[in-house]
Amino acid sequence: MIIIKSHHEIQLMREAAKVTAEILEMMNDIIKPGISTAEIDHIVEKEIRKHGMLPAFKGYGGFPASVCASVNETIVHGIPSDRRLEEGDIISIDTGTIYKGFYSDAARTYPVGEVSEEAKRLIRVTKESFFEGLKYCKVGYRLGDVSHAIQKHVETNGFAVVKDFVGHGIGSNMHEDPQIPNYGKAGRGPRLEAGMVLAIEPMVNVGTDKMRILDDEWTAVSLDGSLSAHYENTVVITEGEPEILTLGSK
Repeated sequence: MIIIKSHHEIQLMREAAKVTAEILEMMNDIIKPGISTAEIDHIVEKEIRKHGMLPAFKGYGGFPASVCASVNETIVHGIPSDRRLEEGDIISIDTGTIYKGFYSDAARTYPVGEVSEEAKRLIRVTKESFFEGLKYCKVGYRLGDVSHAIQKHVETNGFAVVKDFVGHGIGSNMHEDPQIPNYGKAGRGPRLEAGMVLAIEPMVNVGTDKMRILDDEWTAVSLDGSLSAHYENTVVITEGEPEILTLGSK
């Protein structure tokens, strides 16, 4: 069941999302060669708690950290560790907050120092695909219109949409209906209504769209070892243009 949020509930989510957005902006200065993914996780959790909020991911389904830190071929759910980032890596940081029982969720992929042209293009196209889907986040369109627009942009640029993971509704739970694939046919799925809140999150690989889960039962990597990028925002469907809660001031 898709839950329509009240104005009060959306305002609570705005507050949660504001902190998530600020943290993801902060990562532009934090992520450099030599920092470990565990250090990034520590910084993020400290920042979340400083604002009187809870890290949405820590303990969720048993996940041990406040961020998913996914390096290079890791698609999602990378567990922070002592691994230190190196020049030329890319890293996806996925995180969220809980404020008075309501969630936010967002992700970005960052270059570590100077990266390859292919990596730059992957990060750019993944972000662009989100905004292609956003064009259809309006009352009257169907969810399939959003999914199709994302897939079309990714594949037109020669990359592959990951099909094993999807976006989701979000509110008083991290994952709510509807599921939001990053692929599909236009004109299908539920119609969008004002008050829906959606976590839209393209995950894009350079090579195959196939993946595998590592022995830790969390970390998902591209099957061929190719680079993967992730871009996500929490979005409110309104009577007019969609509102991106986690976009940040920059």
